[in-house]
Amino acid sequence: MIWPLPAFGVAALTLGIERMVGYPNSVHAAIGHPVEWMGRLIDWLDLKLNWPGTGESEGRARGAVALALLLIAVFIPAWLVARMLHGLPLGFLIEPVLATAFIAQRSLKEHVAAVAAGLRTSLEDGRSAVSHIVGRDPNGLDGHGVARAALESLAENSSDGIVAPVLWYGLLGFPGIVLYKAINTADSMIGHRTERYLHFGWAAARLDDLVNLPASRLTGLLFAAASGRFGEVVAVTRRDGPLHQSPNAGWPEAALAASLGRRLGGPRSYGGETLDLAWMGDGRSDLTAEDIEAGLRLYGHALTLLFALMLAAALVL
Repeated sequence: MIWPLPAFGVAALTLGIERMVGYPNSVHAAIGHPVEWMGRLIDWLDLKLNWPGTGESEGRARGAVALALLLIAVFIPAWLVARMLHGLPLGFLIEPVLATAFIAQRSLKEHVAAVAAGLRTSLEDGRSAVSHIVGRDPNGLDGHGVARAALESLAENSSDGIVAPVLWYGLLGFPGIVLYKAINTADSMIGHRTERYLHFGWAAARLDDLVNLPASRLTGLLFAAASGRFGEVVAVTRRDGPLHQSPNAGWPEAALAASLGRRLGGPRSYGGETLDLAWMGDGRSDLTAEDIEAGLRLYGHALTLLFALMLAAALVL
């Protein structure tokens, strides 16, 4: 059956539905979340294949096998679901409802807004709220550090939590968004440069870098367009984005910093180790809850532009 909406149109519909309803708590309580299911499979593969004491070559090979098994395990049901829905008259309405589970625009907004609300109450409340969205140690952060961490998380997660899955959905359909989320989840769980995952997580980390490359640049452009100072923001993003230790995270982070006229990044602590990371942007770094709220307004405008871009792609492609 030929659907009345092309893939990018279904991706736009998914964005619109998820922005309004998110992933309902009642559904989560009843069946959990697809990312949690992926996480349990990754944990099992880690237990079975990540043997201590293996060398670099064997560790990388084992990690690549684990990643391949994960992708096969999620691709087959995703392909079957897509095939079934494409045979139904209203399948083009059912599929985007299912796909909302793989993007996080509503939940990201809620988590970042909670940091601003927490900071307005107390530093401890702000630290507690930001601990849910960043990997660094929040206990060593002052109020300005908490605000910067929230905005940095907003920038990075806008890319890999929203723009990237939506982009791969438009390009490869329902299996594309599911495969992307599996890769991104694997990277978040085993892609760390720790003793246990330095070799085993290599394949997951490198593939995640690759699939996030186009979306990270697109996210930067969306922030720049939403700011109303496109050329200026793009110039700062091109200057500062490559300075980040991640090949992708620096682009949306630098674009958000430049769009707000603020400075993000800088030294931060992970597991007791302080990393001297580059600064992004040229403005002040003593940020507050008001700056978080300004970032959320820009985030909303950028996602509206993403929705419009998906609709335009549906008409052109």
